[in-house]
Amino acid sequence: MSDLTTLLEVGGPVAALGGGAAYARAKHPAAYWSSIGLPVSTVRLLSSYGSVMEACDLTVTPSRLRVFAVKTMSRREVRPVPPRRGIIRPTTTGLRLRLRLAPGQEPADFAAAAERLRHAWGVHAVYVTTVKPGVIELRLVGYDVLRRVRMPRKNAGGFLKVPVALREDATPFVRDYRTIPHQLTLGATLSGKSMYLRHLIIGLAPQPVALVGIDCKRGVELAPFASRLSALATDPEQAAELLPVLVKEMEDRYDLIKARQGIAPDTPDEEITSDIWGLPDSERPVPVVLFVDEVAELFLVATKKDEERRDEMVTQLIRLAQLGRAAGIYLEVCGQRFGAELGKGATMLRAQLTGRVCHRVNDEASAKMALGDIAPEAVMAACSIAPERPGLAVAGDTSGGWSRIRTPYLSLGDAAETCRESAHMVPDLPALKPFRPDVPARPVETAAPVFLPHPVTD
Repeated sequence: MSDLTTLLEVGGPVAALGGGAAYARAKHPAAYWSSIGLPVSTVRLLSSYGSVMEACDLTVTPSRLRVFAVKTMSRREVRPVPPRRGIIRPTTTGLRLRLRLAPGQEPADFAAAAERLRHAWGVHAVYVTTVKPGVIELRLVGYDVLRRVRMPRKNAGGFLKVPVALREDATPFVRDYRTIPHQLTLGATLSGKSMYLRHLIIGLAPQPVALVGIDCKRGVELAPFASRLSALATDPEQAAELLPVLVKEMEDRYDLIKARQGIAPDTPDEEITSDIWGLPDSERPVPVVLFVDEVAELFLVATKKDEERRDEMVTQLIRLAQLGRAAGIYLEVCGQRFGAELGKGATMLRAQLTGRVCHRVNDEASAKMALGDIAPEAVMAACSIAPERPGLAVAGDTSGGWSRIRTPYLSLGDAAETCRESAHMVPDLPALKPFRPDVPARPVETAAPVFLPHPVTD
């Protein structure tokens, strides 16, 4: 009986602790990492750093001075030297460790060994970034941060910068319109493309920016944000009227820039500009972000008359993509598929869209349309996105880099409420006033009385 009591007293708490740890790891990975995973991984890294580096062929032959000192002082065997390690910095999602490369090493050596380092140290993933020549940073991620997205509290936002998703290395994916002016976003139905668009809109809503929408699905995607939109077209006919106005606005801004470039002998060099950002604050027009949802609807035609309208709209979109950046006009083009089969001008327009975000698509050809011309190795990553993970996407740009990202969930009601609270930020653009959407008045909710009235009877 005493043995059974001892077993219960010792084994009960151990079993409860193990079960609680397993439950936390499955349901609350962030809490599990902070309490158990972080200290275990730190001890494992510190105790096996040298042997792991040697097993992964990341060590180098020591210098002759070191060899001479070791043989003279201790007569021990001279072993290869691992890179010098910096201080381990824990984070809420993993560990960060800086290494000084030994002579003859390069960051590509560590990137190639990232999978082996991940298994050796028991973490979810290892990413390598270059800090400066000779110094790299290993970012160890303790768990799958894309399974349940939690955006960092300190986001690298700012003017025309929107932290819209989370990367797989636990850093925020920031949509920077000053750096990447135009972007193409593809995704099948229920892939999370609309969620990505919502985060962009609510990120820009509190900023002094004009938001213009073209939603050929009768406005079902962008109409809830009408209180913050400066213009909205809900069918191809309205889009055919709106696009020439935007092109005229772009031309007027170029005239403003050229007028500022009337160079006088005493004009300082810093006042000579080729875009709106060099203009004084008092003269600079507000930036315009154009959201085009279901861009394929602008290309589809049924009659000869529709074909002429299509060609005119495509030409105007291409002009905005080619010349809009200097005028402060940026394009956010969304669709399910966007290739040469849409018609004349589709490929030329796609070539002007620097940023690419590809959600789950229905075929490999659609992924190639988005990423094949900038990062061919990212095509298979986009094709492997499971339907059970809406919001997961592959983001790339013309530099060839790419990464997996996922957008956190945001309800349509919360996004619309944010736009209503930012309705006072709609800038005054006279040319877009005819296209300003009607915002229905919200019904006034009367508070219920504290005491219910009772009829007076004789």
